[in-house]
Amino acid sequence: MQKIKSLMTRQGLKSPPESLSDLGAIESLRVPGKEEFRELREQPTDPQAEQELINSIEEVYFSTDSFDIVKYELEKLPPVLNLQELEEYRDKLKQQQAAVSKKVADLILEKQPAYVKELERVTSLQTGLQLAAVICTNGRRHLNIAKEGFTQASLGLLANQRKRQLLIGLLKSLRTIKTLQRTDVRLSEMLEEEDYPGAIQLCLECQKAASTFKHYSCISELNSKLQDTLEQIEEQLDVALSKICKNFDINHYTKVQQAYRLLGKTQTAMDQLHMHFTQAIHNTVFQVVLGYVELCSGNTDTKFQKLQYKDLCTHVTPDSYIPCLADLCKALWEVMLSYYRTMEWHEKHDNEDTTSASEGSNMGTEETNFDRGYIKKKLEHGLTRIWQDVQLKVKTYLLGTDLSIFKYDDFIFVLDIISRLMQVGEEFCGSKSEVLQESIRKQSVNYFKNYHRTRLDELRMFLENETWELCPVKSNFSILQLHEFKFMEQSRSPSVSPSKQPASTSSKTVTLFEQYCSDGNPFEIQANHKDEETEDVLASNGYESDEQEKSAYQEYDSDSDVPEELKRDYVDEQTGDAPVKSVSRETLKSRKKSDYSLNKVNAPILTNTTLNVIRLVGKYMQMMNILKPIAFDVIHFMSQLFDYYLYAIYTFFGRNDSLESTGLGLSSSRLRTTLNRIQESLIDMEVSADPTATLTAAEERKEKVPSPHLSHLVVLTSGDTLYGLAERVVATESLVFLAEQFEFLQPHLDAVMPAVKKPFLQQFYSQTVSTASELRKPIYWIVAGKAIDYEQMLLLMANVKWDVKEIMSQHNIYVDALLKEFEQFNRRLNEVSKRVRIPLPVSNILWEHCIRLANRTIVEGYANVKKCSNEGRALMQLDFQQFLMKLEKLTDIRPIPDKEFVETYIKAYYLTENDMERWIKEHREYSTKQLTNLVNVCLGSHINKKARQKLLAAIDDIDRPKR
Repeated sequence: MQKIKSLMTRQGLKSPPESLSDLGAIESLRVPGKEEFRELREQPTDPQAEQELINSIEEVYFSTDSFDIVKYELEKLPPVLNLQELEEYRDKLKQQQAAVSKKVADLILEKQPAYVKELERVTSLQTGLQLAAVICTNGRRHLNIAKEGFTQASLGLLANQRKRQLLIGLLKSLRTIKTLQRTDVRLSEMLEEEDYPGAIQLCLECQKAASTFKHYSCISELNSKLQDTLEQIEEQLDVALSKICKNFDINHYTKVQQAYRLLGKTQTAMDQLHMHFTQAIHNTVFQVVLGYVELCSGNTDTKFQKLQYKDLCTHVTPDSYIPCLADLCKALWEVMLSYYRTMEWHEKHDNEDTTSASEGSNMGTEETNFDRGYIKKKLEHGLTRIWQDVQLKVKTYLLGTDLSIFKYDDFIFVLDIISRLMQVGEEFCGSKSEVLQESIRKQSVNYFKNYHRTRLDELRMFLENETWELCPVKSNFSILQLHEFKFMEQSRSPSVSPSKQPASTSSKTVTLFEQYCSDGNPFEIQANHKDEETEDVLASNGYESDEQEKSAYQEYDSDSDVPEELKRDYVDEQTGDAPVKSVSRETLKSRKKSDYSLNKVNAPILTNTTLNVIRLVGKYMQMMNILKPIAFDVIHFMSQLFDYYLYAIYTFFGRNDSLESTGLGLSSSRLRTTLNRIQESLIDMEVSADPTATLTAAEERKEKVPSPHLSHLVVLTSGDTLYGLAERVVATESLVFLAEQFEFLQPHLDAVMPAVKKPFLQQFYSQTVSTASELRKPIYWIVAGKAIDYEQMLLLMANVKWDVKEIMSQHNIYVDALLKEFEQFNRRLNEVSKRVRIPLPVSNILWEHCIRLANRTIVEGYANVKKCSNEGRALMQLDFQQFLMKLEKLTDIRPIPDKEFVETYIKAYYLTENDMERWIKEHREYSTKQLTNLVNVCLGSHINKKARQKLLAAIDDIDRPKR
């Protein structure tokens, strides 16, 4: 197509669009006529052939306008012309020309409608231009008429009106400038009124107005003055912000925040606020400590003001240490409370802003949300930062003085203040106060080690001077009545004595910050606080009132109901189970002689030393309750108090090497293990320090206590007093009572003990506390072994002739002698019970021991018999049945201990050879001597020598592992 256009140009033709740009050439443009088009159309057409002809045209024909076709063709002619070749070449050119002409004709016909349309548009445009020329001519004519119609006066009026308008605008500007000049006075008044938002709003409006009139020379000076005023407002605003740190005021803080919001510096305000809080903590603690130091030094020497806070804390005197610590915590509380209320303010206003933003437009919402998120993160991060600063300041104060110089109550008070501060910190930011805990824990453990060592030495002194007399307390005595345990009942408050602080309080929804948000302070101390309640635990003469004393001794001979107290006395205190036999009114009447607790009020049995140990436990628990991180150390020391008391009771009243030789298992393996552990870990068995001992050994000895010695005033060798039975009862039962109190405290100890250390507590209770009642058996066994003359009974039995030929109807004299011994034992028990109440488990154990020893003595007497007939064995049965019948009238013990032990031994005489061999193997509770004698006595009656040798060999096989 481009080649055709080029050829059209060379032939003087233009395409319709190009020709339209020259209106003058429109008439001269030659358009092929209808005849020419017809001729071109009538020629045979072969599109492919025509296109080949066009393509065969040389490229040079399509070159620039300067190309001369004729010259080009003439130059191509050969030197020797050939007419036929020329004609052929001429025909070819004509064919090419015809093809191009036909192609051009086709293109013209194709563009003919567009050409006609464009030509019509040009004609219309020419008509429009002619009309516009007519309008312009008419307008000029009318303007000339108007110019000639107006006068000079009319134009003057218009000029004056314009000038008036300009002067009115100038007057308004001058008035505004005058108002701006007087703005500084109003700004000063608003700053004095602390109306910071209003002052900033006014200043910003003035700046905006000043920028409007900046073309006046006087405004430039005013603009700089307003900028200075705005900077001054920001400085005063920063001072106002710093006041929030010590005394938060909602209205004041709201104004400050509104002012910073107008300035667009809410994030800067939050950064400044945290800096002020940090500075407030430092200044507050320094001023509090400085005030006490200057007060105690008696002068206001400026040298203290130049000291660092760490050095200043070392100048606090012991007398002013606790009040200073309390004031220090009170001041820090005010700072943390202000921060807490600041966070509350932001949470409340963030919710309000969110609500208003959802109801209003969304303009600036993204920026506001960003600022709100920044402030929230900054405040949350500031919680931990401020609490860390508080901890460091208090830790520095604590390290400034050695706490070991304080008495226990003062030390407990210091711990209570610190504990309350840690509670504040936990509520403040959820922190566990690691800095304070570690600091106070080290000092507390060191203090408590020394304190505990002193208390152990005091306990040894008390035990060695204890006469084991009953300390009369009321029947309703409870350790919670002691001052040292008041903290387990009353609400915890630092304004009262530390001894009143409870171990665990019911869960409260109100935090300290909520409780003291508007008024008060958790560190307030009431001066010279006195406990209004007094201890009322002691009873006069062992009775709580005269009426109780009368009722204790009255006889229950009437048919009235038996008091519940007596019924409770007949419940086994060891197992909590009722006796085997049912208890009726008649039975109770008959048992008055053997129940040695009827003539005393059923009050706990304890001594002054026991009471002192309980009070010590209460003090230890106070410290543990106040400072739970040292709970394990405190419980360990508490266990040592119990261990030492138990070991002392055993050493004084239960140690007897001959006990275990009886084979009765009086001391359980658990009890022996406990005693060995106490002796190895707590008791210093060396009389004097070995100079060659290693340093480690010396340190270990410091942790131990010398073994206590029984007071020489305590006599345990007199038969009239049943070998110190009263003292033994008071000592043993006081230990049982102490164990019961430890059992009562176990839930509380378990609650404060760290989880990783709870196995120690469980082991202490299962292996030590629970063994306290087991000491009854070895201690009362010693009394039982001496109260009855068993040797005399053996001598009497040796004089009896057992190889009688007739069945006797009268028992032997040794039975009466033994029963007289038991009657005398019963009378002595009654005498002892007048001094001290003998609980039913104790009397049962005493009777059980005595009866068991008597029965074993009877078997031993029977084992000494050289000859015995069947009638003699029947006499043995008669004697034992007589003994049992009379004994059952003296005691309520059922069944009689070791009754089967005697009867089985007597009946074994009648066994055959095979039965006796089996019997010997099954009954290993008898000694080798007793079994051997049984076989020897049976020889000749129904056992021959061969059988005797066989049975003796069986006995030897049984005895061999024992050797």
